Amino acid sequence: IVVRLATIRDGPNVTSVTFGPSWTVVPTMGRDWSVSYAKIIMPSVFGIICLLGIIGNSMVIFTMVKKSKLRWCHSVPDIFIINLSVVDLLFLLGMPFMIHQLMGNGIWHFGETMCTLITAMDANSQFTSTYILTAMSIDRYLATVHPISSTKFRKPFVASLVICLLWALSFISITPVWLYARLIPFPGGAVGCGIRLPNPETDVYWFTLYQFFLAFTLPFVIIAAAYAQILRHMKSSIAPVSQRSVQLRTKRVTRTAIVICLVFFICWSPYYLLQLIQLSISRPTLIFYYTYNAAISLGYANSCLNPFVYIVLCETFRKQLALSVKPTAQE
Repeated sequence: IVVRLATIRDGPNVTSVTFGPSWTVVPTMGRDWSVSYAKIIMPSVFGIICLLGIIGNSMVIFTMVKKSKLRWCHSVPDIFIINLSVVDLLFLLGMPFMIHQLMGNGIWHFGETMCTLITAMDANSQFTSTYILTAMSIDRYLATVHPISSTKFRKPFVASLVICLLWALSFISITPVWLYARLIPFPGGAVGCGIRLPNPETDVYWFTLYQFFLAFTLPFVIIAAAYAQILRHMKSSIAPVSQRSVQLRTKRVTRTAIVICLVFFICWSPYYLLQLIQLSISRPTLIFYYTYNAAISLGYANSCLNPFVYIVLCETFRKQLALSVKPTAQE
């Protein structure tokens, strides 16, 4: 079984970094339990996440497209939401390959090109999601704290341009994946799919820290600062009666954005923290093994949670969803 962009160790020596849902070196346990865990339990968990996520994110994209009458989204929040759904959907479409690899004891059957593409999609989902959430937080800050002066910047065209730049930045950020994602030979002639760094003994530390700071810590600091300012402003400001409806709508959108960011960081923080911890572990204990897999599952689950956040918190989205699924004749 292989690891999601984490270290594979042979005793104290780092041999490579690979992609997938679990440690290559499994702690001692009963053979029957090990087989059922790797080939039944984990694939079932990932399969449920994949199915729910594809349905949910496809539903969001369909609703947004229907809302905009087959034109590009007409509001800045819509642009961020639909792009988050696209990122999650692209990642989820690659999960069946990961599930197949997991059920096959880490063996990869799809060639090196697909190995690079699927691994890149996995890494890209982490970077692009955090970048878009950071941009969304800055947009919410401008809309709430500087609602008048920011109108010249908060336009769909500008938001679309920012999204394009963020996608480009994400592709640049995963340069190590593009360069080093490749097939990894296993004993007996089989191959796995992973990231094989030139000097694993040292590069794995830099690679882990690179991920931690660029895809998690820095965005978290910016997002936390933006929402701290937003909450402070919302507590202290009193809008004129004529602007109460606008302020209420802004608060609702901001609340949804805050929950989306909280869900993201709650889902991903255990994974990133355990990534740092595992740098000092030669061989994982049984507790760490299960905790690590639970953290990976939680991180993957984030890709299917946002649609449910929209349904629960956003009344406008619920109404639009109901309209979008009605037969055309009834519209």
